Amino acid sequence: MKQVTIHTDGACSGNPGPGGWAAVLSYNGARKELGGGSPGTTNNRMELTAVIKALEALKEPCAVSLYSDSSYVCNAFNKKWVYKWESNGWMRKNEPVPNADLWTELLKLTERHSVMFVWVRGHADNAENQRCDELARGNIERSRQAMI
Repeated sequence: MKQVTIHTDGACSGNPGPGGWAAVLSYNGARKELGGGSPGTTNNRMELTAVIKALEALKEPCAVSLYSDSSYVCNAFNKKWVYKWESNGWMRKNEPVPNADLWTELLKLTERHSVMFVWVRGHADNAENQRCDELARGNIERSRQAMI
């Protein structure tokens, strides 16, 4: 199974507001940058979208080390929250789990790929996380223009 490294980030100007996401995929010396946005979204939706789009870009099942500054995304998997939410019909404390549509999509992708979620401190010394942040913020501006 191919070993791929992915860094992701999502950003939003206002929450909700225009948002952007980005991912950097690395495999065997090759590097690919992905990104996009939405004119009306939340930061958490952009964080999830970045992970989903990165995993969807993989052409075959891979072993993935996925680095994100989103404790929301990393903890959901590392602390097994997402599996509990799913087994509870996407309910949490008698309220619907936010972004259940994206969590459902992401769970399907983690069945295809072996994903290790690694939390990294945002805006710190991680060059790839900083690059993702830069790309995601650029995509906010493109999303804002789409609103005009």
